[in-house]
Amino acid sequence: MTTLDFLKFKQENKKISMITCYDATFARIVDQTDIDCILIGDSCSMVMHGESTTIPAKMEWMVEHTRSVRNGTSKYIVADMPFLTTRKGIEYATDCAGQLLVAGANCVKIEGVFGQEEILRHLVMSGIPVMAHLGLTPQFYQAFGGHKMQGKTDKAAEKIIEEAKKAEELGCFCVLLECIPAALVERISKEISVPTIGIGAGLNVDGQVLVLQDMLGFSGFKPRFVRQYLNGLDLIKSALNKYASDVHDASFPGPDEIK
Repeated sequence: MTTLDFLKFKQENKKISMITCYDATFARIVDQTDIDCILIGDSCSMVMHGESTTIPAKMEWMVEHTRSVRNGTSKYIVADMPFLTTRKGIEYATDCAGQLLVAGANCVKIEGVFGQEEILRHLVMSGIPVMAHLGLTPQFYQAFGGHKMQGKTDKAAEKIIEEAKKAEELGCFCVLLECIPAALVERISKEISVPTIGIGAGLNVDGQVLVLQDMLGFSGFKPRFVRQYLNGLDLIKSALNKYASDVHDASFPGPDEIK
């Protein structure tokens, strides 16, 4: 898959499947599946580092997670620009985005449009594909008063529509929409020509993204918009308990496992 394929998917009315991934082991597994593309989200802050929000995600983390995932897959990789990296000027943002592409990303994802239009334009003109992220942008959760659905009022909805159109105008090749009403999602998807990918945004998008650990049932986090495809937590606990039991009763290693 390439950046151009995102638009092709939309034009052919084909849905795009995206999943998060943060390490080479899972990347090798995803690489053997029908998943279209991978997001290395700043959600690594919570999933991999135990933080409570995405805010603590560091540039170094994003670079290392990107390199690890690239080592395990040939799939298209979207990498998040962490908190404030696009708010310190064009030079700093360009350097950070460049680090992610050098590490193996195919594009960067940036939360918000207004207030950083020149940076988005500069990155696109510099050959760095940009995916815009609108709606519930987790890096802005303090300003939103929490992780709440966005675009519920007419004024809020119009702002998101304006941002989506501005993202397209600036050259963003795709827009990710998070936790906004289905009717608003449908309107945005019809009013912009670039594809939309949703999370907690209903069906009227050109693709969907979920956090891998959530959909596999590893995290215990299950908001309404997450479909759990595996009871991974219980499966892993069962395997670990069986291993512990085999060690405790000296049945591991067995005759076939000893040289």
